Amino acid sequence: MIEKTILDYLNEELTVPAYAEYPEDAPGSFVLIERTSGSERNHLKSATVAIQSYASTMLLAAQLNEEVKEVMMTITILPSISSCRLNADYNFTDTTKKRYRYQAVFDLVHYE
Repeated sequence: MIEKTILDYLNEELTVPAYAEYPEDAPGSFVLIERTSGSERNHLKSATVAIQSYASTMLLAAQLNEEVKEVMMTITILPSISSCRLNADYNFTDTTKKRYRYQAVFDLVHYE
């Protein structure tokens, strides 16, 4: 399952925790992953994944977003991930929870 693969990798490589759902007792800084779409062709699967970087200030959220992008560009060292491409990244402040947030969207090709 690509979500678990990404979650495990981010928790090993990032300086903040990564979650698959918004934590009840959210720390000051963390990332949240969400698969937004996917497909399969010739036994290769593709997935689009959004990674949201939460922090206590806009600057910290932007810096965490940069860290996420750097780490995700190295995820292809895993044998099940053949490519990772940044689709987009942008300020995505969470007005509902009143938390600063950036979002980076990645397109991955994987086989699991």
